[in-house]
Amino acid sequence: MPIKKHIPNALTCGNLFSGCMGIVYAFNGDLKTVAFFVLLSGIFDFFDGFVARLLHVKSDIGKELDSLADVISFGFLPGAIMYQLLLISGAGNLAYTGFLITIFSALRLAKFNIDTRQTEDFIGLNTPMNTFFIISLPWLIGNFAFIGDTYFLISIVLITSYLLISEIKLFSMKMSGLSWSQNKYKFIFLILSLVLMAFLKFAAIPVILILYILFSQIHFKTSS
Repeated sequence: MPIKKHIPNALTCGNLFSGCMGIVYAFNGDLKTVAFFVLLSGIFDFFDGFVARLLHVKSDIGKELDSLADVISFGFLPGAIMYQLLLISGAGNLAYTGFLITIFSALRLAKFNIDTRQTEDFIGLNTPMNTFFIISLPWLIGNFAFIGDTYFLISIVLITSYLLISEIKLFSMKMSGLSWSQNKYKFIFLILSLVLMAFLKFAAIPVILILYILFSQIHFKTSS
């Protein structure tokens, strides 16, 4: 059996392993280091699909493995981060509400696997984007104390859980070509995101999430 058939799955396993490492750091209370492992999972998650398409070795087992890895890296891990943030805020037993993110991430991934409308773009917030948003919170609390408030954190849990399974349509960054006319809002979003990250670092992620939702709506309205 050609080795190339196993390369995408190996990358997916890299995503899964990075997610497991992130969970260890999350439960040890090192929430800033967790961000490194989330970013690493995101890189593996992007390239497993990219390499599968490049090598023409997409498979059913690869699709299932990808979802299982995502449940850990972009489901359980953000739930663990939110659980820890809520504990720090003094939420007590309410800290367990952080795992609503895990539950709704799993529902979102299950929905994605059977929803034929999501072959090109997303319906509902995708789990990696949601996780990137969650990992920005520990970096922001030092400058914006209200973010660490129990009820503010719970409101984030509820809002993001809703967005994960909502019917809001969001574009995928997978492009069939480099045509400016077809992808101009994706390009603008990508450029703005890179500029914001360069200047604001992790503080840029909540703004990027808002821009992602905004530019997606503009993209679909102007292309319909």
